[in-house]
Amino acid sequence: MQVILLERVAKLGQMGEVVDVKPGYARNYLLPQGKALSASEANIKGFEEQKAQLEARNLETRKEAEKLAADLDGKQFIVIRQASDGGNLYGSVSTRDAAAVATEEGFSVDRKQVLIRQPIKTLGLHEVEVHLHPEVDCTVTLNVARSPEEAELQASGKTIQEAAAEEEEAADYEIAELFDDIGSAASEDEELAEAVEEALPEQDGDDAQDDDKTS
Repeated sequence: MQVILLERVAKLGQMGEVVDVKPGYARNYLLPQGKALSASEANIKGFEEQKAQLEARNLETRKEAEKLAADLDGKQFIVIRQASDGGNLYGSVSTRDAAAVATEEGFSVDRKQVLIRQPIKTLGLHEVEVHLHPEVDCTVTLNVARSPEEAELQASGKTIQEAAAEEEEAADYEIAELFDDIGSAASEDEELAEAVEEALPEQDGDDAQDDDKTS
């Protein structure tokens, strides 16, 4: 099926080009999204008559998108989710979630503009693409954590697993120090006991001599 593109479509063509596409792709995506028209003689003629207006509109929307992309690119947004101790989410983070947290932070982003290439099903930092215009896109990071504290930790460059390992190591160190203290105390008690034992026989001998004199 031939269509005429009303805007640039990645891997397909530029505005005004007539291209061959699969009928299903045209009917389910290009035509309903307003990205193309069927390449009939009437539509091609109508496009040529409106080409200047379409190009001007495209330029205006591209400038708006470029301005938003300059502010949005590289931003990090926190997404709080429940997860297991191993870091696996009870569910996943969707394009709707990504658009929602960006919008909450003051950026106008629609879920249809968000592209998640790999399903987000674990805690951590995940890069997500935002396509603001056919010719403008940027990348943001979703900081998926169980709490704001964990999110702050991940933002510093540590994973939840690394933090847990450090806590376990610190706990083991404290336990080892405690046993060292107990061992030192026991050693001191043994030395004291030995000193007492050494002193006691002398005391017993003196007592025996006193008993002989008495008798």
